[in-house]
Formats: sequence, C-alpha cells, structure tokens
Amino acid sequence: MWLIVMAGVGSLVTTGFVAVHHMHMFQLGSYQWREQFTWLGAHLSSWILQVMALAAALLALVAPIAGVIIFLIVCALVVVVARPRRDTKKPLVFTSRVNRMFITIALFAIATFVVALVVPLPWAILVVALPAIVSPLVVICVNWINAPVEFGVRQHYLRDAKRILSAHTNLIIIGITGSYGKTSVKYYLATLLKAHFNVLMTPESYNTPMGITKTIRSDLRATHEVFVCEMGARRQGEIKEDCDLVQPTMGIITAIGEQHLETFGSPEVIMATKWELADSVAGKGMLYLNGDDAKLREKESDQERWFYGLESTNGTYAHDVQVSLTGTSFSLTHRGQEYTGFRTTLIGEHTIQNLAGAMAVALDLGVSLPELRASMRKLQPAPHRLAMSRQGPLTIIDDAYNSNPAGAKAALDTLAMFPAAKILITPGMVELGSRQEALNEEFGVQAAICDHVFLVGAKQTKPIANGLLSTGYDPSKLTIVEDVREALAQAQGLTVSGDKVILLENDLPDNY
Repeated sequence: MWLIVMAGVGSLVTTGFVAVHHMHMFQLGSYQWREQFTWLGAHLSSWILQVMALAAALLALVAPIAGVIIFLIVCALVVVVARPRRDTKKPLVFTSRVNRMFITIALFAIATFVVALVVPLPWAILVVALPAIVSPLVVICVNWINAPVEFGVRQHYLRDAKRILSAHTNLIIIGITGSYGKTSVKYYLATLLKAHFNVLMTPESYNTPMGITKTIRSDLRATHEVFVCEMGARRQGEIKEDCDLVQPTMGIITAIGEQHLETFGSPEVIMATKWELADSVAGKGMLYLNGDDAKLREKESDQERWFYGLESTNGTYAHDVQVSLTGTSFSLTHRGQEYTGFRTTLIGEHTIQNLAGAMAVALDLGVSLPELRASMRKLQPAPHRLAMSRQGPLTIIDDAYNSNPAGAKAALDTLAMFPAAKILITPGMVELGSRQEALNEEFGVQAAICDHVFLVGAKQTKPIANGLLSTGYDPSKLTIVEDVREALAQAQGLTVSGDKVILLENDLPDNY
C-alpha cells in the first residue's frame, strides 16, 4: 500500500506541474488542440522525462521498490523542469474554463488512484503512475472531455450578449478587421468618435467571439451610441462568427497581407475570411476599404464601399504628409472637400493611412471639423504599435505587437528617419507557413539600414541573419541572444557617438 501511496503522490504532483505549464501553452494557442499538438511536436524534448517515468513504472513490475524510487526521482526532475517561470510575458489566466479543466484533471488523477487500490501489486503502481506518464497529453484529452460543457457555457454567454445587443436598437456597430492595422484603426476611430458620441470599444486584443461577448456583457450600457468592435481571425469562418454575434452596421477592412498563413493556408483564404465582414454589412451600411491595398481595390463586389488611403484615387486620402521625429502633419481630402492643417504626435506614413480611414468614418458619422481637430491632439499609438518613448539621448520604439511583413517594413522606414544610431531587436516573424523563411530573409535584407542588429533566438532568426549578411552587412554588428531583455540591456549599453534609437520589432509569445 505504501508504495502505491508514494507513487500516487509523485504522480499527482507531477501531473499538476506539467498541466499548469501545458495549460499555459494551450491558452496562448487560443485553446486550439491542433495548435497544441503542433507545439508538442516542436517540443519533443518535453517527452524525455515522461519516457523515463514510464520506464521506471515498468521496472516497478519486476522490482517494485526500486521502480518506485526511480519513478519519484524522475517526478522530482519533471517538477523542476515544468515549474512555472517568473519571466513569462503573458502568465496563465485562471479563467472559468481553465478552472473547470483543472477540476477534470484532478478527478482523472484521483480516479486512477482509486482504481490502483483494487488492482494487485505491482500493476497498481503502473496504474497510479499513468497520469504523470501521459501528462503532456492530459490538457488536450481534458479539453475533449469538457467540450460539451464548454459548448453549453459558450452558447449561454453568446445568447446573453445577443440579448443585450438586441435591446440597443439604435446602436451603431462598426466592425474592423484586416491582416494588420485593425487595432490601430480601432484606437484612432474610438478617440475621434468620442468627441461626438458615447463610445464603447473592445479593449486590448479582445477580437474573438468570447472576447467580444465579455466586453458586451461587462461594459455595454444603455447610454452607449457607438460600439467599435475589432474582429480577428486565424481560420476561415471566424470573422463570420464575430459578425453573427454583433451584426455590424458598418465595416472597415484595413489590409490583406501575409499573416497567419500557417492556419489560413493561402492569401485567397485570408481575403475570403476578411470579406466575411463585407458580406455581413451588405445592405446595412458602408464598407470602408484601404484603397492603397491592391487586393482590396480589385476585389469585385456589389457592396456599397468607400476607399481611403494615401493615393489620390481614393474617395478619402491624406496628402502633403510631412513626417518628423516629433509627429506628422497632413491634409485630408474627403468626398471632394479638402481639410488642411492636421497635426498629430503619431509617426510613420502608414500610420496616416490608417488614420485616414478612421477620419473618413468619423466625418461620415457627423463629427465636426473642430471636434476632429481637438481629438487629433489626443491620439496615441495603440499599445506596442510604434509607441515611442524618449529617455534623454535614448529613444525606444515599441512595435512588439507587430508580426507581419508590411508592418515590419513600415517600422524600419520609421527607424530610418532618426538621425541617430539605429538598433533593431527582433525574434523575427512566425505563423507565415511555407513563406516564413523567405519573408524573414527579406526582412533581414531590409534591416541592413541598422547600425546594429540583435536577433533573439538563433534557430528561428537564421533566415534574418542570412538576409542581413547577404547585403555585405558587417558581422560584428550582428548579435544573437536568447532573451529580449538581454538584447535590450546590451543595446542600451552600446557605446555610440550621439543619440541612439532602439526598435523592438515583434515579441513572440511564451509558446515560442
């Protein structure tokens, strides 16, 4: 009996620690079991200790005491390896769903212990060790077991959100999607509209059905007049889910680009997914499209639409754009009317392209020119999207949430404006499918404008290094590190003549 108890305690503790770690990865992967399998496949080394645990349990069949002792030693090693890290960028959030999954995991572990009590030795030791042996798969299995419960909970919340929305009969609902730029447009538009309306905006990256549902149930009030709703997707059909929930009356599509190709599969699927927003607003309101994007401009549709951007062929376009280190000035032509003298602290020409879309919607909804000018002074970059901070001679441009080729190129163009030592810190771009290596290599070629480059992670940034060095870039100015903070510390410590500016371009989540 004491051998079963000892092995059971070791198995339970091990399963708990492994489950917390794998639950964290599962949450970062948006609770998608396919992505969890992909992550497990990329981290096969995490199975080594589980194989050793299995070997120890099998040894217990012929030598119970020795097998249990070795099993406990392996369990201790697993706990050390799987213990929660303190330097996580986005810690595990113990949501109701996560808590329910942990309860199911606990019930599974307890059930194996109960079964072990009625199984004769030495087989009982193998039974009680089972949770620890299969612990990397426990989260996926429990997700499948809990699927009916989660479906019911999800449907309850969705119905409640739809009920709340149905009571707001005059609410203007603006859906925003795109491969990139949607979060920035959301922040700009909400700021501009607040001068004239009571506005609710989905916060942070709450752009999934459950994130939008949470916003509606927690924050939507009877006094709100406009709901600005960001809609994200990694698979076809997900924008439609968002639209079926909120029923947008207007829509904005910011761009069609090479992002999340790993899950979408092709640019054509990306277009079809983003266009789900257009299909939803058809017959209800205007669809605003970035007319500088050739894919969007050439898309055939009977939907009522309005183009915006920087090119004069658009119905709304920004011109006379003057970008400096202190901000940007520009003029805007909208529906044939020219508006001059706009100024914002935002930097980057592509930022004005996004702002033009937000201004087109605001003007069409009745925001006056004085209100627009006043709101322009309040505009701030969306968090981690070309957010600039100055510390004496050091400037840091935080573009950590950008992860697409067009955005990365735009960030480098912004960096090039600075009359200072230019330093890039990046782990590269991911989720680009078969194009990932080529696009990162191209990014490396573009990064040759930098005076020093820090690449985070030797394996994944190899294409960037290859592209950078192919331009004749000095290898002594390229540094490869394993941690963003280490790169930042080294970059800040670099001795240069004059000022220096550091661009933080992308920051991969903990599951990378």
